[in-house]
Amino acid sequence: MSWLQIRLAITPDQAEALEDQLLQLGAVSVTFMDAEDQPIFEPDLNTTPLWSHTHLLALFEADTDPDALLAHLQLLRGGDLPEHQTEVIEDQDWERSWMDNFQPMRFGHRLWIVPSWHAAPEPDAVNLLLDPGLAFGTGTHPTTALCLEWLDAQTLDDRLLLDFGCGSGILAIAGLLLGARQAVGTDIDPQALDASRDNAERNGIAPERFTLYLPEQLPQEPADVVVANILAGPLVSLARQITALVKPGGRLALSGILAEQADEVRGAYSGAFDLDPTADKDGWVRISGVRRS
Repeated sequence: MSWLQIRLAITPDQAEALEDQLLQLGAVSVTFMDAEDQPIFEPDLNTTPLWSHTHLLALFEADTDPDALLAHLQLLRGGDLPEHQTEVIEDQDWERSWMDNFQPMRFGHRLWIVPSWHAAPEPDAVNLLLDPGLAFGTGTHPTTALCLEWLDAQTLDDRLLLDFGCGSGILAIAGLLLGARQAVGTDIDPQALDASRDNAERNGIAPERFTLYLPEQLPQEPADVVVANILAGPLVSLARQITALVKPGGRLALSGILAEQADEVRGAYSGAFDLDPTADKDGWVRISGVRRS
C-alpha cells in the first residue's frame, strides 16, 4: 500500500492549527521533525517544544487528490500555505526498517553496545545489551560516545563509580561490565531510574551492584570515578557538589557540553582538578581530569 505525504516547513506557532486542520481533512498521521538538526534541551514539564524550523509530515490515503487537498487546506487557513511539497511513498516494513538502522557500536578497544536483535560481533568482548529508545541515552549521541570511550580507557577494577544524571544507566552499566566493583546512579527523572534498573537486569547486573537514587536521596560518599553527561549549565552550577563526590585522586569525566561552552566548564573545575586536554566529537566535548589531593 502506498501513501500520499505532504511536507510543510513550519514554525512552532503554526504547528497546532495545521495539525488540527490536516486531521480534519483526513490525515491518518501527523509527525513533526527537526529541519536543521537543532537540539532541544531541558523542556519544561508537561510541554512539547518544537524546533524553530520544523517539518510537518502528514500522511493521507494514496487516492487523495493532492491539488484538492492543498486547496482545502488553504481555505481552512484563510491564506497562503507555508513552503510545502507532496509525494507518494511506498509502504514498507517500518519496524524492520527502523531496526536495520541500529547496528552494534564499538567504543574504544573493549566495549560494544549491542541491540537485542543482533548477535554480538565479538562474543568475548565487553558487550552491553541496550536497545535504542526515545530518551535517556543509547550510545548514538556524541556525548555518550565520548563518555563510553573514556570509560573503556580507564582502569576500573575494584572501583566505585558514580553516574551523575544516569538516564538509561548506560555509563554505569558499561563501567560495571568493564570491571567496576559497584556503581551508583542518580537522576532527577524517576523514569530514568526505572530504565536504568531494567537495563541493568538485562545485562545481568545484580541489584546490589548498581544502586539508584533521586538527587535528594543520594548518599554523599565520594567515588573513585564520576561521570556526568548532563548539560553545561548544570555542570557549572553544580560544580561544588560534583567535585565533592570525587575522591582525592579520583577521576572525573564531564560531557553534554557544546564546544563553545568548554572554557566555562573547565573554569568551574580547574581549581580542584588537573584537567586533561578537551576531547571533541561533532561539536560536543568531554572534559576529564584527576582530583587533586
